[in-house]
Amino acid sequence: MRIALVGTRGIPASYGGFETFAEELSTRLAARGHYVTVYCRERHAEPVYRGVHLRYLPPVRHKYLETIAHTFLSSLDLMRHPHDVALYCNGANAIFTPLARLAGMPVALNVDGLERLRKKWNAFARAWYWCSEILSTFCPTEIVTDAARIRAYYRQRYGAGSTFIPYGAPLGKLETSAVLAPLGLERGRYFLYVTRFEPENNPLLVRRAFERVDTELKLALVGDAPYAADYIARVRDTRDPRVVLPGAIYGDGYHELQSHSFAYVHATEVGGTHPALIEAMGRGALVLYLSTPENDEVAGGAGIPFHDEDSLAGRMREALLMSEEQRNRYRAAALDRVRRHYSWDAVTDAYENLFARLLGSPHVPHLG
Repeated sequence: MRIALVGTRGIPASYGGFETFAEELSTRLAARGHYVTVYCRERHAEPVYRGVHLRYLPPVRHKYLETIAHTFLSSLDLMRHPHDVALYCNGANAIFTPLARLAGMPVALNVDGLERLRKKWNAFARAWYWCSEILSTFCPTEIVTDAARIRAYYRQRYGAGSTFIPYGAPLGKLETSAVLAPLGLERGRYFLYVTRFEPENNPLLVRRAFERVDTELKLALVGDAPYAADYIARVRDTRDPRVVLPGAIYGDGYHELQSHSFAYVHATEVGGTHPALIEAMGRGALVLYLSTPENDEVAGGAGIPFHDEDSLAGRMREALLMSEEQRNRYRAAALDRVRRHYSWDAVTDAYENLFARLLGSPHVPHLG
């Protein structure tokens, strides 16, 4: 199949969940013999990356317009260079999916979570996301939801069915730890939180909760965000020497941090399935997570929930007082849950089957 991925920042992944998703899925599909194109906002040194064809179009740098402007341009380009099937990411891009369909391509749209609830958006952006929810129910050929709660939301509110395909994660710890020493970190001696520094992801809540805990362990708050300078300044406004704020870290450094943390804190309150939570579980981390329906769904009893700053501080203290045997039981349960429900190969199988179905083709199970 000739498959196009539209609506992310592109690959190699260097921003967030959709970009990691695009890289993990596209490279696996390419390895299975499909011709895959990913539309990108940043130019890569080579036109092909790990077997995936990169199509670069320059973005319009604007907090509210960048995603939709780039997707519009990508859709126009895709109409001139049609593929067999297209996968659009982000519900905000629903309005552009008919362009690909007009060019004869069935389109699947991964709607993500309820983006209109994010605090960073102004009234216009929230209205756009609300309208996009409605457009998602009839503009693409198929809706894809990555969380059971989001699937239920679209069914109950709009009477719209969807194909449920969860996010994936790699399994097992990395043995290397090169990133730790330059950050002043030691194996098993730090709490970790990796996120975009935006209000609904609560890095400030995590920092304040940690500062109330009497421990020699450190807190590594890893991340950044475009268009959020004021909030990032508040997150960084600390005199606690235990708090490490290195900015965004990707690739092996990111995976090393997850592999060797004492515990991983997850505090996002908006969205569907959050990649960083699944990835930390896949590394066998002890996970403390903000209790929301989506996060509860992913953790499945293999993590320790909290509800606010007070309870997070309490959960951190409890984790420090647990026996190593108790902590290891949580870690093993998290790893096992990802192995059973969130492997990237199973995710790729599901998308491959979806694309074949949209094309009316019988799917031959992948034997690789």
